[in-house]
Amino acid sequence: MVSAVVADHRVPDDLPGLDPAWSRTVVAPDAEGRERRWHVLDNGVEPTHGTLLCVHGNPTWSYLWRGLIAAAPAGWRVVAPDHLGMGFSERLDTQRTVEQRVADLGRLTEAMGVTGPVVTVGHDWGGILSLGWALAHRDQLRGVVLGNTAVAQPPGDLGPPLIRLAHLPGVRSVGCVATPVFVRATSALSRPALDRGVRDALASPYRTPGRRRSVGAFVADIPFSAGHPSYDVVSDLADGVRSLDVPALMFWGPRDPVFGERYLADLRERLPQAQVHRFEGASHLVTEDAPHYAELVATWVRELDESQAVPATPDTDTEVAAATASEHVPLWAALDRRADDPGPAMSAHGTTVSWAALSRRVTELAAGLAAAGVRPGDRVGLLVEPSADLTSVVYAVWRAGAVVVVADKGLGFAGMRRALRGASIDHLVAGRAGLAAARVMGLPGSRIAVRPLPPATRRLLGVDHDLDELAGRARTTPMPAAPGPDAECAVVFTSGATGPAKGVVYRHRQVRAQVDLVRATYDLQPDDTFVAAFAPFSILGPALGLGSVVPDIDVTAPDTLTAPLLADAASAVDARVVFASPAALRRVVATSADLSTDQREALSRVRLLMSAGAPVPAALLADVGEVLPGASLHTPYGMTEVLPVTDVSYGQIRRAGAGEGVCVGRPLPGVEIAVEPFEHRGSDAALVLAPGVTGEICVRAAHVKDHYDSLWDTERTASRHPGWHATGDVGHVDDEGRLWIEGRSAHVVSTAAGPVTPVAVEQRVESLDGVRAAAVVGVGPRDAQVVVAVVVRDDGAADGRGRRRRRGPLDLRVADHELAEDVRRVAGVPVAAVLCSDRLPLDIRHASKVDRLEVARQAARSLAGRGGR
Repeated sequence: MVSAVVADHRVPDDLPGLDPAWSRTVVAPDAEGRERRWHVLDNGVEPTHGTLLCVHGNPTWSYLWRGLIAAAPAGWRVVAPDHLGMGFSERLDTQRTVEQRVADLGRLTEAMGVTGPVVTVGHDWGGILSLGWALAHRDQLRGVVLGNTAVAQPPGDLGPPLIRLAHLPGVRSVGCVATPVFVRATSALSRPALDRGVRDALASPYRTPGRRRSVGAFVADIPFSAGHPSYDVVSDLADGVRSLDVPALMFWGPRDPVFGERYLADLRERLPQAQVHRFEGASHLVTEDAPHYAELVATWVRELDESQAVPATPDTDTEVAAATASEHVPLWAALDRRADDPGPAMSAHGTTVSWAALSRRVTELAAGLAAAGVRPGDRVGLLVEPSADLTSVVYAVWRAGAVVVVADKGLGFAGMRRALRGASIDHLVAGRAGLAAARVMGLPGSRIAVRPLPPATRRLLGVDHDLDELAGRARTTPMPAAPGPDAECAVVFTSGATGPAKGVVYRHRQVRAQVDLVRATYDLQPDDTFVAAFAPFSILGPALGLGSVVPDIDVTAPDTLTAPLLADAASAVDARVVFASPAALRRVVATSADLSTDQREALSRVRLLMSAGAPVPAALLADVGEVLPGASLHTPYGMTEVLPVTDVSYGQIRRAGAGEGVCVGRPLPGVEIAVEPFEHRGSDAALVLAPGVTGEICVRAAHVKDHYDSLWDTERTASRHPGWHATGDVGHVDDEGRLWIEGRSAHVVSTAAGPVTPVAVEQRVESLDGVRAAAVVGVGPRDAQVVVAVVVRDDGAADGRGRRRRRGPLDLRVADHELAEDVRRVAGVPVAAVLCSDRLPLDIRHASKVDRLEVARQAARSLAGRGGR
């Protein structure tokens, strides 16, 4: 029976984003059958597809779900009640337990005629209450959605410190009831700060102590230990969650000081089928910090409808998968083949390791890791400098069936912390400095030291094992079964040059496909040795079956490589191949005058140079050719998600000449490329490969990454064309099938006359005398942006390393009339403003990619007279 609905004038009608038509008072019974007055937000839709039951936590109210109500998919009713005593529902004189509140919710939905299918949506304390409803209404349940919540304290966890503090009787009575401290503090967790109107709206039901009584009661009902009235009920609910076999989605704010990463990990263990999307930068109130969560949930719900409408097809690929497994060559196969080879496999920082020693070390460590509790599928974070230790650990982890998590120093300390915590690592291998950093970062998992440490240091850093100790266990531990080609093997993080670094998950077969493609493309022979001055290739030597040397530099700071250091590295192993980033090559060219005769001779024997990570200007390649006179100069194009995609040599670049963007060559064998034209974005139109059509570049190949880690919506967007990866780069193919890169999708200037891609315009501006670098950005509202050029004059302002190290606001100023006219003359597009700067912000890892979004932000502020910040 549908409950009585009466008008309610207690809810303000001017709350930001809240349609007053959604607000109503419902008279319905509580758990004990007493009639109560509930406040409910209800979009009133006839539920032809189902109902979203949205449950808030403490001290919020149904206002939390206004965005989801507005974004609800067609045919979906959204019901968001205020708990009794909370929001604008009836106030209570007594505390209600979890068990009562779950029952209250069931009575309310029954009275409101909610019959299913239902998707529950819960946040904070509303998470476990929504799951309690789900467990009690399995026959109606279609799915569960959770955001920043918890159902149990993970092992060894004492509970969120902020909540434990609020749980203390004296603090609770003052901070939660007598004063609005707890209410206001919740919305104050958001960064950047919420709009004042939204903060006031969240606090609007709790203006007086009488109206905050249930806020304190909610806190009091959190069962931190056995003996609490709700402890057994919560424990039973937490156990029951494991039995929910419906689709699940978790959207999460990683900066939450209440429910941190360990709570997300606990939920994922209980609901292993859940899709997860982390909104980097969002805090506890993820619905406020990342309002686009609403479209994410709506999209997920729409896809539930689609999956129900389309019958599942039987798997016809079983035989193909079995054949692939039988043909798979493990990544450590070369180590096995050369287990008796005394020749050098790797040299780094003055230490050379033979193939035989490296093979033995990998075998011992793989068994030792298994003995220490590293299980297949476990994630092992690495804070180890490029070295023989790093290489042996990587291959041992792979051999043990576990997954390496690679987040190098190029991400910066905050980026590394975010990456490693977000990847939910189970174990960490690190040197002394890395172990100390791990404590500061608050990383989870067991600790494995690279070197034996004194007992006191070991205890201080929380070390469980060291590598020598694990290798010693191999004598009594059987070798674990080798993982198959479809097992995950790596989570590698992007550079973060165009937003927060993303975790990219690879399986063994995908890395093997990459290794085989690189070997075939560049005709790498077993007797080739190479210099690995580019971080992604510093550990691939054994997989390629090639000896390697790491220059005596920090490969995560590529512009520390000098020509003499490169020559010394090449001489150490008589290298024929060099892998180096563009920033490293600039520094090599700048220091080439320091080479001795012997060093020049060593570099003259190099036959192949590969440079990746960012576009390499033809002029730079010409200069590199003077330093490496015998080398064929190549610049493969690709990204963390798929590398390589194409390849182009210096000679081919010269023959291609000037064009709209950077020529990166033709697709490699087995690689397909296509373009999604700008006008087709978001439609079902097919991809095209017609000359001159500009759009987002899509790639299909065996070595494309498997998926993004805990970024469900990002992965969905990138794989919107089944079987293809949308790269985020924009460009076109010319009449000869060569690919030209014109920039990043996020950097395209959206003008009233149509999209403007930045790279070609920047190239034309940089061709001017006296211009060292340029960034072309858009300023203004979408589809009405104007083009702004930010120019760095060639006045020697860069430091000796080729770029400035300072951070902070750019020193932007309006260009003089002559320069501005020159820029407008060559740009090829209307330029609204020309600004000069002392530098351009570059990414940390490659020191090559311009952060155009940051340039645009600061340019907009400067043109508005508000300075660079």
